[in-house]
Amino acid sequence: MATTIEVKYFNSFWLKKLKTITDVNYIANAGNPTQDAISANIVNNATTITLINNPGNTIFVGQVVSYTISSAKYSHIITKITTTGSDTTITINTATTAAQTNVSLSFSGTVPNTMQTQTQTLAGATQITLRAIPKNIGIGQSITYQVANVVYTNSIKSYSGGVVITLRNPVGIIPIPAEALITFGEITELSTVPSQYSSDPKDWAIEEARINGGYNNTSVDFGVRAYLAEDSFNRVYFPSSLIYSGVFNSRTGINNTNQFPVGEDLTKSVTPSEGSIQKLYAEDTNLTIFQEKKVSMALIDKNAIYSAEGSPVSTTSNVVIGPIKAYAGNYGIGTNPESFATYGYRKYFTDAPQNAVLRLSQDGITEISDYGMLNYFRNSFSTPGVSEGFIKGMYDMHTGQYVLSIQGNRKGNITPYTVSFDEDYAGWVSFFDYIPDHGLSLNNDFYTFKNGSIYIHYSNSVPKSFFYGVPNKSTATLIFNPNVSVSKSFLTINYEGTSNWELTSLYTDTDTSAPVAMYDFPNTPGQLQDQLFSNNFKRKQNKYFANTLNITSLLQGGEILYGQSMSGIKGFFATATFSTDNSTIVSSNTSLAELYAVSSEYIESSY
Repeated sequence: MATTIEVKYFNSFWLKKLKTITDVNYIANAGNPTQDAISANIVNNATTITLINNPGNTIFVGQVVSYTISSAKYSHIITKITTTGSDTTITINTATTAAQTNVSLSFSGTVPNTMQTQTQTLAGATQITLRAIPKNIGIGQSITYQVANVVYTNSIKSYSGGVVITLRNPVGIIPIPAEALITFGEITELSTVPSQYSSDPKDWAIEEARINGGYNNTSVDFGVRAYLAEDSFNRVYFPSSLIYSGVFNSRTGINNTNQFPVGEDLTKSVTPSEGSIQKLYAEDTNLTIFQEKKVSMALIDKNAIYSAEGSPVSTTSNVVIGPIKAYAGNYGIGTNPESFATYGYRKYFTDAPQNAVLRLSQDGITEISDYGMLNYFRNSFSTPGVSEGFIKGMYDMHTGQYVLSIQGNRKGNITPYTVSFDEDYAGWVSFFDYIPDHGLSLNNDFYTFKNGSIYIHYSNSVPKSFFYGVPNKSTATLIFNPNVSVSKSFLTINYEGTSNWELTSLYTDTDTSAPVAMYDFPNTPGQLQDQLFSNNFKRKQNKYFANTLNITSLLQGGEILYGQSMSGIKGFFATATFSTDNSTIVSSNTSLAELYAVSSEYIESSY
């Protein structure tokens, strides 16, 4: 908005004239919204329609033309209007799909910032003739048009109504053709604003210069004018500071959230050397502040008075953010605030630069990545690109686990994975095959988001381990290492659980065993006999067992018997991986794939 004030002073009053110029609205074509008097012959599969009668200046580019053929309604958008003598042809955006003669057309809608020229504008000309009288255009407004795929710009120098506008700059060597599309923009040229705008006598107003308007009464002048020159008006960024606004009360209708009085102490800063503030979490009357390298706590609506012994005593105060106290430990949240998740008084987050997964609770900060996964997270977080990527944290109320999905950056050089931490076991209990965009818990149900869709977990309407429409196998890997310093021969593999588990791999530090198929219930004596010669699990007293078949193909140094010539697989320890195909499991609580215990019968090898 541009505004000027003219002031004339007389003996006892001021005469003021206020000229107000608002930014010109985009042009709005003033065509008849519905013109039923126009008809045409519709030809099938055509992108032009020739009108039977001349519409004059009542239709415009951008309007919707509609008609009905055999009770079916059709509509198109006008992209061009061509007039040759008394014939008018309109170009439409989509081809026609029906044909009929003498069809009545209806025109509706307008394009708010475009209009066509009526005639050709030659090179060097300074005036353009439009097809119709525009509305709400003004001096200094920019215009653009396109000729032979080249876009040209200009601005309006003067306009006194009608269909002719005067340009600030003459048309170049390329003429503007008839029926060219002119686009009107915002006011960009202010050299003639507001001198080109006419005066309106109604703008004049009388304001008394003397109190009560009395003769020789005390005169009031303009007074002191505040003037401040801001040399540097750029935005200033304070990444380690907080600011709060006025109060908001929905019950009384008070909303001062847009007020930041400079006369009040509204800001609070933390140590800048600890990095920027990444996350704020309010809990009761405390505010937890997560920086890149430090976690702090501030009182809300309270102050702290320290006793002679140094113990803080909280008191009510009008201070919104009280003293800030840092938690022990040089840990922060890095640049991954999305790793934050909370349940009760426990708050989980990661510090990728420190290769740590952390828990903040009543006892302070604990590094839970030390619980059996120290080396794993150290190697994972130290991979280039992880700390710059996404580390999604969420809490699963259904199982009481903190779910962490490390997804790295968008360059694709990080293999994403999802893992969960359980407080009851004080350790990391499982890897998952799903990679969510994020997740949350609500009413003891766990939800995750993927590609714009929301999914509920632990549903009984789909098979187990069926994530985002993709089936996955469930696996469990275990290590047998009894009598650590003794070389052993592992003769059997046994487990307690449901019948739908198979042994996909079993190996030691020297030998390898053949995989074992899942238990197959024999229905006939013949099947029972065949089972004796098949390598699958057998069942006895609801426990499953199988012999280990050595398939090692290489002779180790000093061996006489190896591979299938010996019983079992020898080594100091054995690693077994069980898996189940969850697509065969009916999703009900009575058909879960459960694995309670795994064991192996072994004998000590001779030294």
